[in-house]
Amino acid sequence: MQPGQAVVVGGGIGGLAAALGLLRTGWRVTVVERAPAALADAGAGISLAANGIHALDALGAGPAVRAAARRQLTGGTRTPGGRLLARMDGHALERALGTPILGIPRATLHELLRAPLPPGALVTGAEVTAVEDDPGAPHARVATADGRTYDADLVVAADGINSRLRAQVLPGAPGPAYSGSTVLRAITERPVDVGGADFQLTWGRGAEFGHIVFADGRVEWHAVLNAPAGVRHRDPLAAVRRRFAAWHDPIPALLAATAPGAVLHHDVHELVTPLPAYAVGRVALLGDAAHAMTPHLGQGACQALEDAAGLAAALVAAPGLPAALARYDAERRPRSQAVTLAARRAGRMGQQLANPVAVAVRNAAIRLTPSRATIRAILRHAAWTPPVLSPR
Repeated sequence: MQPGQAVVVGGGIGGLAAALGLLRTGWRVTVVERAPAALADAGAGISLAANGIHALDALGAGPAVRAAARRQLTGGTRTPGGRLLARMDGHALERALGTPILGIPRATLHELLRAPLPPGALVTGAEVTAVEDDPGAPHARVATADGRTYDADLVVAADGINSRLRAQVLPGAPGPAYSGSTVLRAITERPVDVGGADFQLTWGRGAEFGHIVFADGRVEWHAVLNAPAGVRHRDPLAAVRRRFAAWHDPIPALLAATAPGAVLHHDVHELVTPLPAYAVGRVALLGDAAHAMTPHLGQGACQALEDAAGLAAALVAAPGLPAALARYDAERRPRSQAVTLAARRAGRMGQQLANPVAVAVRNAAIRLTPSRATIRAILRHAAWTPPVLSPR
């Protein structure tokens, strides 16, 4: 179809990636983000599986991200006492998929996705309140809280798990639900010796501690716990230290290298009920607005990146917007909803499992699983063929 004007609501990873895909295929794009000019870049890291990296390649951002990231080649899954349950072979993943997992600070990824945008394309400090999408009108109209409006041939709702636009275009769809897990995370102030493990998960009873190492040697760690929603700690770092005091190295060293004020704490919510559509009228839902999932497969950002590449490809291939959005929905909804379900199941058998007998059975099963079967399980979600987006 002939490119037009797109408004992307939300300047997170999914929204910026969507903007890059649209720009790459000839669209004029405005990204409207409610956060102020100093976007929230701090605090967390991200692991990108092969499908996310290949999506970045299609969007034109792959080389820059590879240059800034660290390849996750070694590591695995352990018990709190340090016993190895399963080894991660990043070289085998690279042979199978063309790339290993990459670890990168979220702030760096966000910066790299912002950098290619034309001047003025990113509008910050503007909260979108509604979209008027009259089928008889020549354009949809996006309205912000401060009275600004934007006309759009296409609106991309990338406004996160609590998407206001999702609630508007799909008013009968249930919103997010608490998963039963809460996550505390931070990035160390300095490099830490992690004993050669680029990426590691440790599973206890109803708890997980993991880390990824960045290119500069600093480490992002996360602690995921079964907990009631809304529980908060006066000193989050002290609470994590108490909870994981007896767990194996390098967990104590990672916590010792963390500034007390650096810890982020968020409850994990997800869209349990699958949406009936990812596109309504001129509005396409993308990322967490469409399929917010738990972090237990590390696929949330990767699926948003797939969405961005898939949406741009559908717009190129189809004769008009209705056909393009129907194609986007048909391609992205089954896959992303299957990954959402798989992430929920992985959490129940991994971090959320608390019964000691069940934990012992699971650990024994993991130890007996051949490494090639582990690779196949990763391939089930990370193997994805990206579209070719020819720049216009």
